Amino acid sequence: MSKSKIAPLTDAEEARIQAMIASDPDNPELTDEQLANMRPFAEVFPELAASIRRGRPPLETPKQSVHLRLDADVLAAWRATGAGWQSRMNEALRKAMP
Repeated sequence: MSKSKIAPLTDAEEARIQAMIASDPDNPELTDEQLANMRPFAEVFPELAASIRRGRPPLETPKQSVHLRLDADVLAAWRATGAGWQSRMNEALRKAMP
């Protein structure tokens, strides 16, 4: 699959786009003073930022990442069982624990 390349804008196209940006009354360009006074959202609204922060909640017993060398046929067989194969492998290992 090849990636399509986007041709660079000509000077006329760039000028037309900049003119359209400058003429938008609902979104004027910020002044240097406004830019200097900007602060991060989380600094201005820390409680709101914390309430919408993405991510998984911390686990009591988080899983650990390991490097494990397996025979190719074993790995292929587990992968062939479809999505969730790692969880099923984990459960099989748990059942095999002494």
